[in-house]
Amino acid sequence: MTDKKRFSFEFFPPKTDVGREKLNVVRDELNQLNPDFFSVTYGAGGSTRDNTKEIVFAMKTAGIATAPHLSFGGDDEASMLALINEYKDAGIDRIVSLRGDIPSGMGAQRLVYAEELVQFIRKHTGDHFHLEVAAYPEIHPDAASYDSDIQFLKRKFDAGANSAITQYFYNADSFFYFIDQCQKAGIEKPIYPGIMPITNFQNLARFSKNCGAEIPRWMAQKLEGYGDDTASIKAFGIEVVTRLCEQLLAADAPGIHFYTMNQIEPNKTIWNNLGLSS
Repeated sequence: MTDKKRFSFEFFPPKTDVGREKLNVVRDELNQLNPDFFSVTYGAGGSTRDNTKEIVFAMKTAGIATAPHLSFGGDDEASMLALINEYKDAGIDRIVSLRGDIPSGMGAQRLVYAEELVQFIRKHTGDHFHLEVAAYPEIHPDAASYDSDIQFLKRKFDAGANSAITQYFYNADSFFYFIDQCQKAGIEKPIYPGIMPITNFQNLARFSKNCGAEIPRWMAQKLEGYGDDTASIKAFGIEVVTRLCEQLLAADAPGIHFYTMNQIEPNKTIWNNLGLSS
């Protein structure tokens, strides 16, 4: 791994004891690859708050660099500040700051945008945290326009964010064009591509539709053609995602953030294909 590239893995908090035990195995296996850090997601409205915090603290205790995801959701400022200070006191020095979503059933509460969360963290903790924010090469589903979404990202950086991690994508050109447009808008901070390995096409298609990530037609046709042949789907997914990562790194992307889905494979195979352990 070179000094100029940064590599990270993302986990989500399991809901069961079995899931937590499995995650510990996955964590220890992927940690042997020596990534720069792991991030742990935060459910809508902080619905996984305790699980996220528990996993983050356990990883910190194990000497593993970890970044909790954080959003206001339905929390007030006092509750949010208490949680931020818990992370600070525990020696956590990186937070992924997001708008997040308010879960159904919580009424018409105002969404607190990531820009505001970044400002809030900076106000109360100064420069203690490296703050990551989200970026959307294929544009956020709620964005009014392509250019307005880039301006939203710029405001996050202007508020004090250090870097951004993108939504996953499978079209390298969408990322390259996005970076070009960000630079023209005056964004100079690093933007790290987020990569989603492919293991289950139906799940991926459903999730992609909800979050606005595009699966290129040729890929969808190929994956649909495999039907229930999971081995072929995984092999094709490894090939395609490895090639995507190669394109990104060759074009001087600053690193890669892997959405692991709490799995060792195919993340480890793609990592090894890229020669990141050498």
